[in-house]
Amino acid sequence: MAGTVASLQFVASIEKNLTMKDGRLVTVRSMHPTDVESSYEFFCGLAEEDRKYLRVDVTRRRMVERRTTELDRSRIERLVVVHDDEIVADGALHLEGHGWGDNVAEIRLIVARDWQRYGLGTLLTRELFHLASQYRVDRIIARLMRPQTGAHRIMKRLGFSEEFLIPEHVRDQDGTWQDLIIMRCPLEDLWREMESNFESSDWRRHR
Repeated sequence: MAGTVASLQFVASIEKNLTMKDGRLVTVRSMHPTDVESSYEFFCGLAEEDRKYLRVDVTRRRMVERRTTELDRSRIERLVVVHDDEIVADGALHLEGHGWGDNVAEIRLIVARDWQRYGLGTLLTRELFHLASQYRVDRIIARLMRPQTGAHRIMKRLGFSEEFLIPEHVRDQDGTWQDLIIMRCPLEDLWREMESNFESSDWRRHR
C-alpha cells in the first residue's frame, strides 16, 4: 500500500453495537479517558494466569491510569468491548513508527475469562484489522510468551505464522524469564482468513 503511517491523521472514534451469537448485546468502541475505573476493574478481575503474561502490572492503578488517560492517538489505537457498562475485553493497535517501522503495527488483546469461547476475541480483532487498514498497515505482528498457548493457537487460526523465537528474552510478572515468540501476517492474508472464519460461523447473521 502507498503512504506511511507517520503521514496519516488519527482515525475517528469508533462505536458499534453488535449482537453476539448467544444474543448478548455488546458495544465495541474507542477507549475514553473516563474509562479509568472500569478499565482498572477489568484488569483486576482477570485470572491471575492471564495477568501474569501482560507487559505491565495492571493491578497497579497508576499503570492503568496512564494507559487510559494518556492516549496517544497518533501511535496507539485502543478499543474496548463493553456490556452493561462493564469492560469485558481490551484491545490495541500499536503503530510501529518511522523508517523501518512504516506500515507495520502490533496487535494486542485480552478477553475476560467468562467471555472467552464466544467469538469475542475474533470480533475485537476484526475491528483492529479495520483500523490497521485505515492506517495503511501492510504487516501486523503479535508478540507472545511461550506459555500463552491459547493466544498462540488463536493467532495461528487467524493466519499468523511464527517468525522468530528468542529464548528467555522477557520476564513475566513473576520475574521468570520466558521465551518470546514473534508472529506475523500480511494484512491481506488476515482479511482472507477472517472472512473465511466468519463465513463458516453464524456471526454473519448478526453483523
